[in-house]
Amino acid sequence: MAVRIFTNDWEQYLLPEMEKPYYKELRQFLINEYRTRQIFPDMYSIFNALHYTSLADTKVVIFGQDPYHEPGQAHGLSFSVLPNVPPPPSLQNIFKELETDLGCSVPDNGCLEPWARQGVLLLNTVLTVQAHNANSHQGKGWEIFTDRIISILNEREKPMVFILWGAPARRKKAMITNKAHLIIESPHPSPLSAYRGFFGSRPFSRANEFLKSTGQEPINWQLPNIH
Repeated sequence: MAVRIFTNDWEQYLLPEMEKPYYKELRQFLINEYRTRQIFPDMYSIFNALHYTSLADTKVVIFGQDPYHEPGQAHGLSFSVLPNVPPPPSLQNIFKELETDLGCSVPDNGCLEPWARQGVLLLNTVLTVQAHNANSHQGKGWEIFTDRIISILNEREKPMVFILWGAPARRKKAMITNKAHLIIESPHPSPLSAYRGFFGSRPFSRANEFLKSTGQEPINWQLPNIH
């Protein structure tokens, strides 16, 4: 029996996409990359964002660019790191804004899996990267695949929130044409740009207000401590 790539409703939408020529080329590229180089995340974690957050359950989408490229960090969720890894600077700034916005205390870890399990789709534009080499898998086909995911999300009738941080994510705004959805955009939480409008943008409370206004359960953004 074949191993299922997705175990939820993404399967019916994305398996046909994986039969397209561009994706088959991407797959061959990845097979070679994983065989000959150190690639993050590990191959079993590439689609974690989709495993944890089904299409039907998605309430909020947060776009990242590509995975963290240092050992032990990336595990398939944008901005998230594995539990015992120090939060990188962008994630530290996300926690600062969360504290200002909603009074959430800063957790002792940077694992965002509890968000994903509540319906926050933590999707990178590119899903893999070479060790120590940011953006090394750009232009290999991932962008076509994740744009398809955005199109599927956009077509869904049930309202959701798209949080777009930074120029690459904000360029996706043109694809989000469904008026039922809310777009929240700002500069990236990176230390290079956070003070240019990310801080004070209140994305978390705004997302929750929208969810409540559309009859949905808000996200509990407070992450638990693990130590």
